[in-house]
Amino acid sequence: MRSSGKTGVDELRAVLKSSAAGFLAIGLFSFFVNLLVLTGPLFMLQIYDRVLASRSEATLVALTGLIIGLYLIMGVLDHIRSRVAARIGARFQARFDKRVFNAVLDRTALHAQGISTVTGMRDLDAIQKVLSSPAVFTVFDIPWTPFFIFIIFTFHPWMGVLGLAGGLILVALTWLNQNGTKEDQERAMIAGRQSDEMTQTLQKESDTVRALGMRRAVASRWQLLRDKALEANIRYSDSNGFYSITSKTFRVFLQSAILALGAWLVLKNEITAGAMIASSIIIGRALAPIEGAIGHWALIQRAMQGWRQLSDLLSRVPEEDARTALPKPRALVEVEQVTVVPPGEKVATVRMLSFELKPGQALGVIGQSASGKSTLARILTGIWPPAGGKVRLDGASLEQYGTDGLADHVGYLPQDVVLFEGTIAENIARMTLEPDPVKVVEAAKKAGAHDMILRLPEGYDTRLPAMGGRLSGGQKQRVGLARALYGDPVLLVLDEPNSNLDAEGSMALNQAIRNMKTEGKSIVIMAHRPAAIEECELILIMENGQRLAFGPRDDVLRAHLRNHTQVVAGTGAGSSNK
Repeated sequence: MRSSGKTGVDELRAVLKSSAAGFLAIGLFSFFVNLLVLTGPLFMLQIYDRVLASRSEATLVALTGLIIGLYLIMGVLDHIRSRVAARIGARFQARFDKRVFNAVLDRTALHAQGISTVTGMRDLDAIQKVLSSPAVFTVFDIPWTPFFIFIIFTFHPWMGVLGLAGGLILVALTWLNQNGTKEDQERAMIAGRQSDEMTQTLQKESDTVRALGMRRAVASRWQLLRDKALEANIRYSDSNGFYSITSKTFRVFLQSAILALGAWLVLKNEITAGAMIASSIIIGRALAPIEGAIGHWALIQRAMQGWRQLSDLLSRVPEEDARTALPKPRALVEVEQVTVVPPGEKVATVRMLSFELKPGQALGVIGQSASGKSTLARILTGIWPPAGGKVRLDGASLEQYGTDGLADHVGYLPQDVVLFEGTIAENIARMTLEPDPVKVVEAAKKAGAHDMILRLPEGYDTRLPAMGGRLSGGQKQRVGLARALYGDPVLLVLDEPNSNLDAEGSMALNQAIRNMKTEGKSIVIMAHRPAAIEECELILIMENGQRLAFGPRDDVLRAHLRNHTQVVAGTGAGSSNK
């Protein structure tokens, strides 16, 4: 939730405005750097018109000493503005790193809205790179182009006209570059993103690919995407390179052209030889920022695209307001007329659901596939917001706790347990930088996983690769249960918790549930297997996203079985009558 009503663009602009002093410093240094650029042309002018004419060695020595000092100052100022730009880019990235990372974590909602999370961090990197690169200096250097051309006009009007015409041609090339390469760049970006997404999917599901003999088939599809991305990048590189090389070649030609015009004017005694050489040098400097903009256009264009995509991402995933911290709640769960529409969908998967769970109770949620069980788990853990109704924990709606605050009180074991690269202890401690060993061992003991972990090669310090590949499905599930119990949550949500457990694991799970009930905690279990609901006092039967039955376990199951038997008997009688 956002109280200020800021859009993503507002956020990005606000951070740039906070670096106004840095941009002002770059502008000030650019002012003196561009003034000092005249050192070379003026030195050349003096050499030709004074030193060679007077053959004065003292004048040559004095001028040489002067330009050494001026060039040294120019180099220092140029270096300082580069350092300032690097820090502006770093400050921008530091401000948005966590913000974008948190937004990208909301993969389900963003993908449903058609927003790719693959490029989120890359968009931020693209903006940071352009802010830290010499491309930012072109903004401050281009305004000097008319000034330099004016100086050439003072030497001779014809030379000024030639310089002005050359500048306009380069501006036209810049405009053509911007509009002529836009579509090629977008195609390259889309193709690259599709290729990256498929690469990530195949890496994640590599075992399935190998087991089903899909390697050749998916490799062919992957190669098609890679070839498409490569072709799009080559096309973009060719079009951008054409304009870049054309502008560079034209600028070099223009320097020679103005030198030739200057030589003709010298022969007509309308300007001096010094003015001829100085004009050639000045025109090169005058048009250098425009050529630089064309040369850095790929970087600039990528940053512009990143700005648009990042502002859209930040607008759709607003930053949470600061919330008043609530005390640790009781395990009282109230679901009030909740309706859930998954992000990006139009049809509700849970409709007008209500029930209450008191401290010390365990609720088993059963139903066929697509009945709404996993949706309920996402609602209880705050992953999805309800479209209607409220979910309350000790009287407060879940959003009042905030995302991170709610996670301190709610433990969650998803159906597919994913462990991260790190030690067993770090995974149980939810990847905190400094895990509390006492809490880690306590959570593992509550989950009945302590002895299992001790049997691993390095116990709690056993390092796991990405996705927890060293552990079996049952071991991952038990470590995942310990992670859910870390920090002593008051509500535990388990989605198919015993799907990969053996008899020992199932016994440990049931013991953990009994212990939590004794401590006055609440447990919600989404289950298909009867063994998962042995410790549940209450049963909720769901069908098509609605509550079919709710109440004490034995009463509900007995009534459900009786109704099911009657339906089957009625169907059989109807068939025999036919």
